[in-house]
Amino acid sequence: MKIIVCIKQVPDTTEIRLNPETGTMIREGVPSIMNPDDKSGLEVALSLKDQWGAHVTVLTMGPPQADDILREAYAMGVDRAIHLTDRKFAGADTLATSQAIAGAIKQLEYDLIITGRQAIDGDTAQVGPQIAELLDIPQVTYVEQITKDGNQFTIKRKNEAGYQMLQVSSPCLITVLSSANEPRYMTVSGILNAYKKEVDLWGFDQINVAEEHLGLKGSPTRVVKSFTKGAKAMAQMHEVDTDKAVEIIVEKLKEKFII
Repeated sequence: MKIIVCIKQVPDTTEIRLNPETGTMIREGVPSIMNPDDKSGLEVALSLKDQWGAHVTVLTMGPPQADDILREAYAMGVDRAIHLTDRKFAGADTLATSQAIAGAIKQLEYDLIITGRQAIDGDTAQVGPQIAELLDIPQVTYVEQITKDGNQFTIKRKNEAGYQMLQVSSPCLITVLSSANEPRYMTVSGILNAYKKEVDLWGFDQINVAEEHLGLKGSPTRVVKSFTKGAKAMAQMHEVDTDKAVEIIVEKLKEKFII
């Protein structure tokens, strides 16, 4: 079984700041991490490898520093890492990103493609489904569990009403929730070996996608402005006993005509 996992390097959103004048993200000094949903997707792939002896390839698109998460993936136990990096990919929205990644995947053999549900920097949840559409393969989103059954996968996915159990033939694509598992830790030997392994660098010439579908040229969407939501009112702190706390809460709710 051959598995491809798409991962992304994202800024740690717990430390994000915005420029109040331009509305753009201040990336300087903000640490980058592997997107949490992608990391859970990677754990799904490695668990399948533990059970079935799968070959796991990770693929990311990004600037040179995205190499860090590929090394992290190697330290967790993947077999191959591919880094899509080219100036022609710069400025890509979700569609252009999906075009580049799908173009790369078409050069590979696979039974299962795994992405995270969404990235914490954009929160669109579009890239995984778009890759599946471009590859013309089945997709299942919001996955919490997956098991292999011959040439099929039995999948538990979350929805608004609870859960669904589905069977899907390979090849297929799934998007994984961060609640699916607790990703394994890197071992010391894994970390040491990760920096001895080769990362394949792929650019425009390797993916066989028309230039007008990539980067800024292939991006129909534009981010006009980013902003943080300010507090509507000042918070109040009361250090009182339980009975008094209940009295204060009730009074405040009455002031707002909630009760």
